Amino acid sequence: MSSIEEHHGVVVLGGGICGLATALALQRKGIKSLVLEKSNKLRSSGAAIGIWANGWRALDQLMVGSELRPKAIPLSEVREVWLESNRTVVTSYREVELRCLRRSDLIETMASKLPSESIRFGCKVVAVKLDHTTSFPVLFLEDGIIIKAKVLIGCDGSDSIIAKSLQLKEPKVFPMPVVRGFTTYQSPHSFGTYFFRISYKSITFGRIPINDKLVHWFVRLANPAGDHLSRKDLNFIKKIALDSVRELPSETSEIVKHCDLDSLSIHCIWYRHPWHLFTGKLSNGTMTVAGDAMHVMGPFLGQGGSAGLEDAIVLARCLTQAMPSNLENSSSSHSSLHKRIDAAYRNYIKERRLRVIRLSTQSYLTGLIITTKSWIVRVICVALLMVLFGGNTLSHTRYNCGLL
Repeated sequence: MSSIEEHHGVVVLGGGICGLATALALQRKGIKSLVLEKSNKLRSSGAAIGIWANGWRALDQLMVGSELRPKAIPLSEVREVWLESNRTVVTSYREVELRCLRRSDLIETMASKLPSESIRFGCKVVAVKLDHTTSFPVLFLEDGIIIKAKVLIGCDGSDSIIAKSLQLKEPKVFPMPVVRGFTTYQSPHSFGTYFFRISYKSITFGRIPINDKLVHWFVRLANPAGDHLSRKDLNFIKKIALDSVRELPSETSEIVKHCDLDSLSIHCIWYRHPWHLFTGKLSNGTMTVAGDAMHVMGPFLGQGGSAGLEDAIVLARCLTQAMPSNLENSSSSHSSLHKRIDAAYRNYIKERRLRVIRLSTQSYLTGLIITTKSWIVRVICVALLMVLFGGNTLSHTRYNCGLL
């Protein structure tokens, strides 16, 4: 197929949570964007996502918070049980907003607020280069289409082609795949309004109610065989989960046994080293990254999605302070526009870098405590968490990304 060149103002690469939030934040400020999504439809499949108070503040800024809150009950506490040591810890979150949303509810709600023509599906970008004349980004799609953008925002996940173009270090993986799924009950379940997590040996099972009939659950696997991640058979994934929880209380097996089969998935836990965020180049000219493309982190704080929502608000605010709303038809010279966008990105990165380093560090140390077999490493990580964060597990939820 012959190449077709298209020109657009702002291009957002990736139609996930951060990509749609960024497009929506820009729209709230009167700036049009084009979202390029490699899938052939909205990526609304998958399990659930925990949203803390800081994430809800961002959703309120996007004017979708009030629509999403009724879809998930507020969680009142976290109950953690360690069977081997017969220890239970209960942490109250009654004064901090925490809800677990279905990913589909979040994605579909944000997408519904955008013009249908602003999201283009089946667009797999295979290369990104800078135009020799204008220095603006040029995207080469798998189907031969070439798109020139004046502003490019990479929200394309942990395997981000934009992050690679910026030469950010590759994300790493914790040796601990996770099976996730939903279980739907015909009558209201009896699990209350708390997040329950139980661990035995190297297995952890978590259960989070979304509403009175729907429960999200996950199983962190221990040293899985190499072919687990390559198997897409849902019955096989269910068997893995059931085998993993067989030594846990029978209630956990019942939840997995009666799961919604088509909701099951198995994935690795990816993360970017915190020091790579400190030293890495997060923008180049009029190209930058946000969400998992910048700071993919393990789910140990439940902050990956909320941090991406924060990125969207801060990025849209910084960009709209620096550039004209009608970017595609702007009369600004290339050099002038470059300087303005570059300044906006520098403000965005200055505001976000320390925030995401803090979250990534806390998540990384927590992940090491969970995954390592070395008691020395665990003790060091616990000590670092206490020194760096003072044991305050709620400080990250008090962050406010500001107003659009």
